[in-house]
Formats: sequence, structure tokens, C-alpha cells
Amino acid sequence: MRKFIGDKTFYKTMFAVAVPLMLQNAITSFVAMLDNIMVGRVGTEQMAGVAIANQLLFIYQLLIFGGISGAGIYTSQFHGLKDHKGIAYSFRFKLIIFGVVAAVATSVLLGFDTELIGLYLRSSSSKGDPVLTLGYAKEYMRIMLIGFVPFSLAQVYASTLREMKQTLLPMISGVLAVIVNVVLNYILIFGKLGFPVLGVNGAAIATMISRFVELAVVAVWTHANSKKYLFIKTAYKSLAVPKKLAGKITVTSLPLLVNEGIWSVGMAILAQCYSYRGIYAMAGYNIANTMMQVSMLCCFAMGNAITILVGNKLGSGDIEGAKDTDRKLIAFAVVSGIAIGALFAGIAPIFTQIYKTQEEVRTIAKFIIIINSVILPIHSYNHCAYFTLRCGGKTFITFLFDGLYTLVINVPLAFAVSRFTALDIIPLYLVCQSAEVLKAIIGSLFLKFGNWANTIVSKQTA
Repeated sequence: MRKFIGDKTFYKTMFAVAVPLMLQNAITSFVAMLDNIMVGRVGTEQMAGVAIANQLLFIYQLLIFGGISGAGIYTSQFHGLKDHKGIAYSFRFKLIIFGVVAAVATSVLLGFDTELIGLYLRSSSSKGDPVLTLGYAKEYMRIMLIGFVPFSLAQVYASTLREMKQTLLPMISGVLAVIVNVVLNYILIFGKLGFPVLGVNGAAIATMISRFVELAVVAVWTHANSKKYLFIKTAYKSLAVPKKLAGKITVTSLPLLVNEGIWSVGMAILAQCYSYRGIYAMAGYNIANTMMQVSMLCCFAMGNAITILVGNKLGSGDIEGAKDTDRKLIAFAVVSGIAIGALFAGIAPIFTQIYKTQEEVRTIAKFIIIINSVILPIHSYNHCAYFTLRCGGKTFITFLFDGLYTLVINVPLAFAVSRFTALDIIPLYLVCQSAEVLKAIIGSLFLKFGNWANTIVSKQTA
């Protein structure tokens, strides 16, 4: 047990990094929940439309995450090496990735929005109005596209700061953004303080404005503290990255970009399979998924903590220290998952009553929340295994473990069960989630035999 439990100094360091991340994730998830509740009080079709649009927008967000994560591995290790020039190069690489991904995603979502949203509305169920749902989803998504650039650029700044162990500022910028989001949601969705009732459009406008607020805070603060964060002084002098380093980052980043693309598309397909049981099933899944994001806040933070703490040790050449730190962080995440899962399973019946929707939708949401709560410790382990493999530069193995697994196991299973059985949404969801158990077994084998702990950077002098 001593291998899995740290001393006071270990947990002090862990909490110094993880608590700001947890708070930021908690606040963001809480605000997403409030958004969901506010839209849910407008109507079931509105809530389902926003849920469908967010499934598609989620693909873009994950592509940005995957694209900049590869460079982030280098940022973390460059920081351990105290190499500001290397950090500036990795920052530039992130800027290039975000520009390419944003341009492609915007073109696809603008050009094929009706077709993509329509994939979620091909149900034999007569419950709910698919035409209204389609209209609400298109309105919401087109406004949200305006926020692509500020969202992505804010992630470039915030991720770089976090990889340099500065987790407080990204948390503050996120807190200010979500406060703006909540206030504007209340005003614009319901038409308060003399504003017209905008409903779904109001929710999108509020979120879009909050993206600009987050970017303003994190960017202005970074540039104002350039004496501390020396990389920013040269980051915008050009977009040039040394050819050898650019090649290494590309080799590392490409599997992550492909992985996040496949995984996010896989999640969108899973949601589409659930929507095959009708708009009520989609609405219930949306309610439960919002609470799932809140319940996952600890394992999200622990994944980032692995990137920062384990990555810094790898960068400094402390391989055994990196392995020891990683093992203890994973243990903490799993134990936290057990405790949080028990809590959320208990409050599920109360939480679902907040929504102004049909009782059938509430029942679906309640049981999906309970299923998620039971499997949360396994999700926590899988999430941490993913970040462990990634921070050591084993991005191809990361792709095999995450994206490819989703493509060859999760998606075919959900497709087969939704199309070729008469299972209702709740047992259907349970069968699909059971695949996480096999994934955990595979993850443990990768960690045990995968030789993931590697130092992949050297001092940049060019």
C-alpha cells in the first residue's frame, strides 16, 4: 500500500496543482449544468437541440485539445529543463494547429449543419418534434461558431501556463468567464432587464461572449508578466519552429490529434445511437451527461496533474520519481471516483426533478446518472492511464488505447445494440458503458509493460 499512498509533501504538491484545476473544472461544469437547466426550463425540444449541437461542437473542442496536447508534452518537459526558448517554440506550434483546425471545422459545420444534426433525428419514436429540434440546434450552433477563435486561443495560453505549473491564473480566467456566462444566460434566455426573450439563442450568445472574456484575462495577464514567463517575449516574433523540433512535435502530436478526432466522433456516434430511442432519450441523456461532467471533475484534474507533475519529472530526467508520482496520482483518482460516484448516485433522483420536462425524461436521466456513478472509478483509471501514456511521449500507444478502442469496440457495440435489439435506452446505455471494464484491463497492461516513462526533450539553442 505504501507504493500507492504518498507522504504529506507529496499531497501538498499534488493539491497545489490539482485543486485550482478541480475548482476550474467544478465551476465550468456547474455553469454548464446551470446552462442546461435554464435551457431545459424552456422546453424539451430546445434542450435536445442544444444537446445535439454540443455533441458536434465537442468534436472541435477535442480536436483542439488533442492538437495542442502533443506540443504540451514538450512544454511540460521544457519547463522541467528550464528552457524558455523551447517553450516559445511549442507555443507557436499550438497556434499553427489551432488555426488549421478552426478553419476546417468552421467550414464543415457551416456547410453541413443540417445533415449532421439530422443524424440525431432519425428515430421511429413519435415523442418530441424533430423539426423544432433541428431549428433550435442550427440556431445555437451558428452563434457558437463565432466563439471558436477566442476559445481556442484561450486554450493555447491556459494550457501553456498550466504546463509551467501556473494553474491559478487559468482558473481565475475561467471563473470570470463562467460568471459572465451565468449572468448573461439568465438575462438573455429569459429576457430580463429589458432584454427580449432569446431562449436558445440567448444561451449561445452568453457562452460566446464568455469565451472572449476568458481569452482577454489569460492573454493580458501573460503578456503583463513577461519577465516571469520569458517565452512570451519571443512567441509572436514569427511562427517559425526549428525543423527538427517541429518534426518531433508533429510525430508526437499527430496520433493525439487523430486520437481525439476519432474519440470525439466516436462519442458523437454513441450519442446518435442513444438518440435512436427518440428525442426523450436524447433529452434524458443530455441531463445525465451534464451531471457526469461534474462527477468527472476530479479525474479531469488528476489527468492534468499527471501531465504537469509527471511530465516535469521526466523532463528533469527523474524516471523513477515520475513512475512513483504517477502511481500515487492514479490511486488517488480511483479512490476519489468511488466516493464521488456514491454521492452522485444518491442525489440523482433529486437532481432530475429540477428540470421542467416530462417524467419519462427524468426517469431516463436518473438511471443513466446511477450507471455513470457506478462506473466512475473505472472511468477515472482509464482517464489517468491515457494521460500517463501521453506524458511519456507514447502517443501511438495512446491512440491504440483510446481512439482505436473507441472505433473497434465502443462504436460497433453501440451500433449493434441500438439497431438490432429492442433494448430500451437504459439497458442499452448499460451495455455500452460495460466496455470500459475491458479498456481498464488493457490500460493496466500498457502501463505495466509499455515502457511509457521517457525524457523526450533536449535544450533548444537555435
